Amino acid sequence: MPDSSHEKLVVAVSSRALFDLEAEHKIFEDQGIEAYREYQVKHARTPLNPGVAFPFVRRLLSLNEYFPKDKEPFRVIVLSRNSPESGQRFFNSCKYYKLPIRGGAFTSGQPTFPYMKAYGASLFLSANSKSVIEATQEGYPAGLVLPSKALDDQKDKGLRIAFDFDGVVIDDDSEKQYKESGLEGFQDYENKHVDSPHNAGPLTELFKKLAYFQQLDMQRRGKEDPYYQPVIRISIVTSRGAPSEERLITTLKSWGMNAAELFLMDGMPKQFVLEQLKPHIFFDDQIQHLQSAAHAVPSVLIPFGVTRENSVKTLMQTTDIQR
Repeated sequence: MPDSSHEKLVVAVSSRALFDLEAEHKIFEDQGIEAYREYQVKHARTPLNPGVAFPFVRRLLSLNEYFPKDKEPFRVIVLSRNSPESGQRFFNSCKYYKLPIRGGAFTSGQPTFPYMKAYGASLFLSANSKSVIEATQEGYPAGLVLPSKALDDQKDKGLRIAFDFDGVVIDDDSEKQYKESGLEGFQDYENKHVDSPHNAGPLTELFKKLAYFQQLDMQRRGKEDPYYQPVIRISIVTSRGAPSEERLITTLKSWGMNAAELFLMDGMPKQFVLEQLKPHIFFDDQIQHLQSAAHAVPSVLIPFGVTRENSVKTLMQTTDIQR
C-alpha cells in the first residue's frame, strides 16, 4: 500500500477551465481588462455555464462521500489571473452548482502556477496555453484543457480518468528511442530494459494518488458489497503494442499500483476507444491524439519532452486552441 503522502489529492483549476468563460474572454480581448472587470462585477450573481473540466472536477469532489468525512481526501482550488473582485462570480457559480471549492488565489494578471506548491497541488488545469507552457517549462504538472463539446451525463456517478503512458505517466525516454531508432529500435530498447521501471513523468504523482484511492475504495467497499461498483476507474490508453507492455506492467508493479483497464493501440488511432470508454478526462502529450477525440471526450494536453516542441508550435499557430 502506498505511503500516507498519497492520502490527499489537490487539483488546481483556472476559472476558464472549470467554467465556460469564452464570451467574457472575448470582451477582455476586444475591450480590455477594465471592461472585462466591469462585466464580471455586473454579472457576479449570474451563474457561469460548466466548462470542459467541470465533469471531472464535480466527480472528483463527490468522491469525498465514499471516504471518512474527517479526511476529505479530494480538494480542488482555483488559481486565477482574475482580480479578487472579478473572482466573486467564480465562487457564486461554485455555490450554484454545489461545488465545495473554498480555496485559491486571484492574482490580477500575474502568473498563478508558482502557487501550486503552496497549495500542494498535483495538477494544474488551465485553458490558457501561455500559462501551461510557462508552468511546464518550470517543471510544474500542468495541462491545457482543449475545447470540447462532450456532454456530461448527470446520472453517471463514477469518475473515469484515461492516461496516455509515455510522456505523461512516465518520462519520454522511450519516446526518444522511438524517434531516433524507429519501432524496431524502440522494441529492442524496451526488451533490454524490461525489468527496469521507467522514470517518473509529469503526471506520475497524480496517477499514483488516483491509483491509491482506486485501490483503497476497492479494499474498503469491494470486500463488503457483492454488488460493488468502483467509483474510480483509471485507464491507460497507449500507442504501445506487445511486447512493450511488459515494461509498462513492470513500472506499475514497482509503484504498487495498477490501472483498471489497459488499451494497447499498437499505433492505431485512440479516438474510437476513447469514444467507447467515455472518460471524464483524458491526458496525452501529443496534440494529434487529442484533436481527433476532443469533440467527444474532455481532453488535456501535457506539453512534455520530445513532443513538446511540436505541441507548443501547434498551440501558437492554432487560434481555437489558444482560447
